Amino acid sequence: MTAEFIPPAKPLIGDEERAAVDRVLRSGMIAQGPEVAAFEAEFSEHFKLGRACVAVNSGTSGLHLGLLSCGIGAGDEVIVPSFTFAATANSVALTGATPVFADIERGSFCLDPASVEASITERTKAIMPVHLYGHPANMVALREIADKHGLKLFEDAAQAHGASLNGIPVGAFGEFGMFSLYPTKNMTSGEGGMVTAADDTIERNLRLYRNQGMLQQYHNEVVGLNNRMTDIHAAIGRVQLTKVDAWTKTRQQNADYLSSHLEGVTAPPVAEGAVHVYHQYTIRVADDRDGLAKALKDEYNVGSGMFYPVPNHRLKPFQSPVELPETERAALECLSLPVHPSVTQEHLERIVTAVNTLAKAGA
Repeated sequence: MTAEFIPPAKPLIGDEERAAVDRVLRSGMIAQGPEVAAFEAEFSEHFKLGRACVAVNSGTSGLHLGLLSCGIGAGDEVIVPSFTFAATANSVALTGATPVFADIERGSFCLDPASVEASITERTKAIMPVHLYGHPANMVALREIADKHGLKLFEDAAQAHGASLNGIPVGAFGEFGMFSLYPTKNMTSGEGGMVTAADDTIERNLRLYRNQGMLQQYHNEVVGLNNRMTDIHAAIGRVQLTKVDAWTKTRQQNADYLSSHLEGVTAPPVAEGAVHVYHQYTIRVADDRDGLAKALKDEYNVGSGMFYPVPNHRLKPFQSPVELPETERAALECLSLPVHPSVTQEHLERIVTAVNTLAKAGA
């Protein structure tokens, strides 16, 4: 009998989430309401962010509104990584600003401070690192660069719920930080995003922009969007908040097992002072990454993911001649193995056997 497929990601929705949705449906308050307000407060408290949070309908919306709320617009440049999902660059472009791509560190897959500093021009207004795969970017060095050059610092924390650096949670470093709540993230609201705000002005702007530009009905102050989160989604998120810590611990334990048993590939390093929450467990495969991925599926029924085989600066909307050697190398070598909380000990052993056997055989 063929072993069951081990998916690279798996949303976890239980009876508690279903009951929460039913409670909201029975209440008749389905759009943005008390569940959203409660979710915002609970999210901030749970992750010890020490700042207000504003819920929106997607992670991309969160980045877009965060940028708008901090005054980013036409003529500005925002330095971002190319090795990330396109939403990072898309959100900058949607404001009318230009994403400028910098290279990544070989170890963390996050923005390289030296490359960031080399990318600054007279039009640069901000730096927006991505805490990729759940590992925090080097926010200490990036903050020093931002302060030195009078730039704003933002955070794309889409994959990093609960990650931290030197005891400070991601989402609490920049003028704003965005957490995605998409189904495959470390926790979900079904769909949605949560944006942190460093001050009252940014928070107020976020609330304006997400709700057609108004805080009081029919008193529109700015040109806004309809980026609200529903109470249905917030109810799911509130339940997930009670589970995410245990899930994170399982992800970290699974990652520890893989790192201590895998051979022939490069396991993901963790920087000093960093807490990695392993949204993805991403190895480097020096030779024939695509062949290994295919063999894992065909021979062992182990799923994997390639995040991200086409860097943003090679995408049609963002074609750029910039040279980013570590980004290009990562796009060729990176492969994410299952590490999510549904991965069992038997799954871990099969993943290790598969990778080690295939890597040794040169698959």
